[in-house]
This record gives sequence, structure tokens and C-alpha cells, in this order.
Amino acid sequence: MIASLLLGAEALGFLPGVSGELAEAAAQLRRRVAECEAGSGVAAEVARRIGRTFPLLHGASGLGEVAARRWKTQVNENAKAPAFAGEQPEVCHNELCAFGQGGDVTRQLLTLVNLRLGSEHRQVARRFDLFGELTKEALAGVVDVIASGGGDLARFFDLVMIGDFVSLHLAARDGIDPGPVPILREMKSRLAGER
Repeated sequence: MIASLLLGAEALGFLPGVSGELAEAAAQLRRRVAECEAGSGVAAEVARRIGRTFPLLHGASGLGEVAARRWKTQVNENAKAPAFAGEQPEVCHNELCAFGQGGDVTRQLLTLVNLRLGSEHRQVARRFDLFGELTKEALAGVVDVIASGGGDLARFFDLVMIGDFVSLHLAARDGIDPGPVPILREMKSRLAGER
């Protein structure tokens, strides 16, 4: 859906060269898809490492943050599980403070998943590392997912696809049908009744 908007922006002169970036993104997704489907690929491994904990997803400002929010919503809807998203470097201010007191609880509940585009500023990259180091005792685990592809757009879509498949592997592990979302139908029904 986004491709047509990006191509329209290119035609209007706002995003020159985006068609080439989209072609590279499509090529990266074709390279990655079989690995994501496999029970032994990167998506299955990340799902295994998350296990029955809730993922705390961090991405760098911009595309990394958008990828983290996508992962969150896919885990919520497909795996029917809580997930949380944050943005580097912002999480190194307020969120970092939250790991001082409840480590006995958070260690059982949260796995940090760093979504890395590989093009982050070196200070932001260092913050990913430091956040994991400073909180590892209060987390079930820390997982780094490194995107592949030529260019930020290809790496962004690579992260998005990996996250989509992680959510499906989490759902499959628990025998959850990722399709129907009864609670959303109930919410809509109740909202419609208030009119």
C-alpha cells in the first residue's frame, strides 16, 4: 500500500529516486521470505527467544521507531499478546529509569528486542548497546535483530517482514488463529450501541 504513495511523491518531485529504493526493498523481501517462513529461520528464532515473555521493542528515531510500532501491533493482533514499543534515544531518558526497582518482576515478563537498521548514528547505536547492558539483569533477555538490504527503505521493510513473521510464529506456538479478533468486534459493537 505504501509503494503507490511513495511513487506518487516521487512523481511530484518530493522523493527523487524512491522507485529504485522500492525495487531494492522488493528484492530484499524476496530474499528473506523463505527464511522467515521456516521453522529455523530468523523470525522463528526471535519468537523462540521471546518465548512467553512480552517483547519490549526498540527502534531508532524515524524508520526504526515505525518498525518497532509495527512489530508491537502485529504481536498484539496476531499473537493476541501484549507488546511495547519505544524509540532510541528517547528510551534512554524515562524508560531506562523504570528498571531500577522491579527487576524481580520484569525479568519474568519482558524481553528487549532491538530493531537495528544498521544506519543509526554511532551515538544512537551505542545507546542500544548501553540500554541492554544496563537493564539485562532486569530482563528475560536481549535480542538484536539486524536488518539486511541495500538502503534504509529495504532494511525497514526487512525488519517489518521479520516482525510480521515473528508474530505469526508466536501465534502458532500457542495455537492461536491470527485472523479473528473477537475483542475488537466487541469494542466496535459496544461503541456502536452508545450512539
